[in-house]
Amino acid sequence: MFYQLYLVEENCKPSPSPSLEWIKNMEKSYDSTYAQFQGLTANFLGETNGNYLLLGFGNHMKTLKLLSYFLLLSIACFGQDATTPLWMRYPAISPDGSQICFSFRGDLWLVSTTGGEARMLSSHIATDRQPVWSADGQMIAFASDRHGNFDVFVMPAAGGEPLRLTYHSSNELPSAFSADGKKVYFYATRIDEAQNIQFPSGALPETYSVAVKGGHPRTEISTGSQLGRPSSDGKMIVYQDRKGYEDEYRKHHISSVTRDIWIYDTTTGKHRKISNFEGEDRDPVWGKDDKEIYFLSEKSGSLNVWKTDLNGATVAQVSNLKNHPVRHLSASKNGILCFGYDGEIYTVSEGEKQPKKVTIRIQSDLRQNQKIYKTYTSQATEIAVSPNAKEIAFIVRGEVFVVSTDFETTRRITHTAEQERNISFSPDGRSILYSAERFRADGTANWDIYRSTIEKRDDPFFFTASKIKEEKILATDAEEFQASYSPDGSEIAYLENRVRLKILNLSSGKTRMVLDSVYNYSYSDGDQHYNWSPDGKYLLVDFLDKGRWVGEVGLVAADGLSKPINLSQ
Repeated sequence: MFYQLYLVEENCKPSPSPSLEWIKNMEKSYDSTYAQFQGLTANFLGETNGNYLLLGFGNHMKTLKLLSYFLLLSIACFGQDATTPLWMRYPAISPDGSQICFSFRGDLWLVSTTGGEARMLSSHIATDRQPVWSADGQMIAFASDRHGNFDVFVMPAAGGEPLRLTYHSSNELPSAFSADGKKVYFYATRIDEAQNIQFPSGALPETYSVAVKGGHPRTEISTGSQLGRPSSDGKMIVYQDRKGYEDEYRKHHISSVTRDIWIYDTTTGKHRKISNFEGEDRDPVWGKDDKEIYFLSEKSGSLNVWKTDLNGATVAQVSNLKNHPVRHLSASKNGILCFGYDGEIYTVSEGEKQPKKVTIRIQSDLRQNQKIYKTYTSQATEIAVSPNAKEIAFIVRGEVFVVSTDFETTRRITHTAEQERNISFSPDGRSILYSAERFRADGTANWDIYRSTIEKRDDPFFFTASKIKEEKILATDAEEFQASYSPDGSEIAYLENRVRLKILNLSSGKTRMVLDSVYNYSYSDGDQHYNWSPDGKYLLVDFLDKGRWVGEVGLVAADGLSKPINLSQ
């Protein structure tokens, strides 16, 4: 006899399916007591939150009918959960406030503003996102990467084959239709005007428009701008600026490059800033009758909905959601605001105290298998040659591999959900250092340094090794990566928090500073460089000297007792 476990939900309320780990924990947490049910022995394992009964039944012929009942009931309940989607993004409410178009699993969907069953609008294998409605509600523009990068497409709101409007090699993302529905506004990094002080810049996008029937795009705003949305009469465009390279999803960022809300006068060509918060102000939309601007701001902590008059003089908070940021704000002509929060979609109207969640059901199959086996002959992001030149370690999609240079036999070294990078062979070729951003027991993720070693002395190579041992070499509260063995293998150099060059002695476990952060500034991972000297006494470094924003080549002693010597001057 064996026991089968069924989680039966009272009243069949939608809920996550239980994991095996959860069931095991439940078995440990509750004392087993026995009860008689219709003459059959049931192992009553416990009750959780008053919603679930966990029962074990012996596999016996007399229990088949009862088991079938419980099995069908549990399947029905869990099936309901599959229809409750999470991470619906880019919600756009229709002009009349009756429908919401959103992106889910790379497709566009339509649902009533009151909730209910969603209807698939696009079904391409590519990613379709960022929908916007025409003023009459008959057309939807969206971005799709079905030709490589994101281009702007339009399609009927009722469904149909999309028409491609843009063809540039940079990503082009729609933000609005013109009031007459004849053109679509979008933003992209295409070309700066020669008169622009930012010319030439390949990082800050401009605002353009293109006819809904296709044609040559026209520049509307030549300065760094995103999400430009015209007023009903077309005389003004409200937009968020783009002043720097910072990640658009970074939270609680305060600096000179955070976004602000501006209004551009299409008649005079003048720009007027209407927000002054030092943090993020973004995603502006026009209010009813174009008399107000609604936008997202971190004034209250996380991004929430705020409103202001056209001069920025009167500012008021509209939503007060906690813990997570509000994303992707849109508005209907009759004043209903729509946005995403914690993976779901909400609406709120002026005067309402609390936003209302739109309860959405989605019934759909997966477009592709959840696990795909692929063969790669390119896309390696890093390589490292072993000291004897018999093996090459490389990174593909964040995993460490080793290939033989003689036999082309490839061995996978890591197999994790998190990424690995920064590979370095030990001098004897029997170990590989790499950095990994692994999750810890407390749920946080941190960059730490790991080492994989050929465990058996009789195995000469990684690609033929019968056993490979991985161990954590360095893990502190700081971020540690880009490690490199010293020539004799006794120490490793590495970067701490991206800007401090330090050395770890593998025998003692002690670390020492070689180049402090005053000599470095990192804007993105991988922009710091160093190399050991052949005797291991020095490191050649790329550093900043004399307070200037100019990269110099320097030599610094590995003992960490002296300042770097500027070699390039």
